[in-house]
Amino acid sequence: MTGTGFTTTFTVDQTRAEAFAAVLDPRGWWAEGIDGRTDEVGAEFTYAFEDVHRTRIRVTDIEPDRKVSWLVLENHFNFTQDDTEWTGTTMTFDITEADGATTVRFTHEGLVPAYECFEACSTGWTFYVATSLRNLIATGTGQPNADGRPRLDTEVAAVEATGRRAAAHA
Repeated sequence: MTGTGFTTTFTVDQTRAEAFAAVLDPRGWWAEGIDGRTDEVGAEFTYAFEDVHRTRIRVTDIEPDRKVSWLVLENHFNFTQDDTEWTGTTMTFDITEADGATTVRFTHEGLVPAYECFEACSTGWTFYVATSLRNLIATGTGQPNADGRPRLDTEVAAVEATGRRAAAHA
């Protein structure tokens, strides 16, 4: 983690070009239901997970085989007091190569421990980036959320909390 955001890093034996292509395909490692283009500067896409989380993201920077950056334009969490915690934050994938190995460094700038979503979000990024994206690059198969159902314990907890809140308001 950096002083102003969450960071996770991994190294694979594949090339920077292979890592870059995988980063540009979040449907292959984050969520199959992502809607919109993710492979050109200025493009916008949306991510939604049940009623728990939805976000609209703009691709702000692409440097082939080196870097991809996103800006969160809108965000909604239903499990935090401030449901817009991600709004205005950035996500950057830096890709470097040395000694025949490629390192991908993901930073969600603005995702800080003071955020109510920090535990759930950092756990999610650790899985979807450091495990699923890594596997997509290394083996050709990621573990994206494919059915819109919770995959991680933190996702299950957020869905259950949503159900409890809905029951309390009924």
